[in-house]
Amino acid sequence: MTAFHQIQAQDLARRLFDAHEAYKDTTFTHRRFKHKAILPVLEKLGSPLSVTQVGTSSEGRSLNLVRAGTGPVPVLMWSQMHGDEATATMALFDLFRFLQASGDGFDDMRQTILAKTTLHMLPMLNPDGAERFQRRTSVDIDMNRDALRLQSPESVVLKNLQQTLKPLVGFNLHDQNPRYSVGNTGKQAVVSFLATAYDQDRNINEVRKRSMQLIVGMNRVLQQFIPGQVARYDDDFEPRAFGDNIQKWGTTLILIESGGQVDDVEKMSIRRLNFVAILTALNAIANETNINETPAEYQAIPENGRALFDLLIRNATVVRNGKPYTVDLGINRYEVNTDSARAFAYRSTIDDLGDLSTFGGLTEFDATGLTLTPARLYPDTLASPADLRKLDVVKLRQEGIVAVKVRTAKRGSFPPQPLHVLWEGKLPGRPPGLGQVATFLLKEGNSIKKVVLNGFLDESGNGIID
Repeated sequence: MTAFHQIQAQDLARRLFDAHEAYKDTTFTHRRFKHKAILPVLEKLGSPLSVTQVGTSSEGRSLNLVRAGTGPVPVLMWSQMHGDEATATMALFDLFRFLQASGDGFDDMRQTILAKTTLHMLPMLNPDGAERFQRRTSVDIDMNRDALRLQSPESVVLKNLQQTLKPLVGFNLHDQNPRYSVGNTGKQAVVSFLATAYDQDRNINEVRKRSMQLIVGMNRVLQQFIPGQVARYDDDFEPRAFGDNIQKWGTTLILIESGGQVDDVEKMSIRRLNFVAILTALNAIANETNINETPAEYQAIPENGRALFDLLIRNATVVRNGKPYTVDLGINRYEVNTDSARAFAYRSTIDDLGDLSTFGGLTEFDATGLTLTPARLYPDTLASPADLRKLDVVKLRQEGIVAVKVRTAKRGSFPPQPLHVLWEGKLPGRPPGLGQVATFLLKEGNSIKKVVLNGFLDESGNGIID
């Protein structure tokens, strides 16, 4: 891409980024929406969009394809192949609103895309998984490992679309582990890309080269919003995966993985980045400005690393057999579905312990001079979550009591209190170790200096332990 086109692309991306709020579909305010939430939105879509049902899921939910444009270049996009990966689904609904707009300063771009491409967009490929907010389908098939056997009806629909539409470019839209780092930089990988391999030797033909060229452009424009936080996914060939096979079947495949950002639990910021990246790529496809990009720039994007914990406690003292040791604690928090349609709780574990000086944390705390001490459990089991409000939390914390048991409660129904509510299980009776829940005290002598509650540093940490 020439320097002039690079400047144009950067300017376009900035304008799209700044204007995103105008196209943000307010139906989606959190990640855990279900199939029934998207149906009314699809029904209201108007010109230049049209909606067609192209199949049904194992449990009978509709698979809906949104079409736009009349151009000679077919493009296929699909999201939520994994039911708990909904960031790009929200971005696609924002894209639908953008394509319906006019008089906003983007008309030339919009009309170019619609005149030169035909877009085919399937926003929720795994509605049964979305119903449970789980990766797999309702019959426990990982759809992204079903490209050969095609045992799920959803997989059959995707392959049929690729085979009949013969898209020049396909966008495979996912979420990835938010703890991936950008190489060894210690920076969180907010977005990762992949030009999937089509054979074991990871050769580069014109189809895969186009993937790399488009990703180079998307990486360049995203760097102005998340500098140093774009990574490249491992490109080992996976013969069962749709991305690898679709590249093999002749469609240029772009994998976009939405990672994580601190303080963006519902991924609204990354939703906007998807919106910008996809639209700038569509503009490049329509104008063929990607053809001068060099694959070497794709290879220069750092690969994903796995060097981050949700919380990293450094230099804590732990006493074992009467002897003090200095340890770091790598703590991760895992989402657990609750009875609420849109809520979840956390279950934390200490995933590593010892010298973690080569690792990083999304949150870090230096516990030099502090001793890791077991937390205490409130002696009585409370009858209901309402009883939590009756406790003198300040006094209890001074005594090292930071966890309680509640007899009857729905998961996620606890009022906000700086206490760890135990659903099941128990607190460790000694300084916490590997695999144990991360609720403990950090003391200087007899004085409590910090409290870690269910993997959160001095926060409410309300959650469950299974």
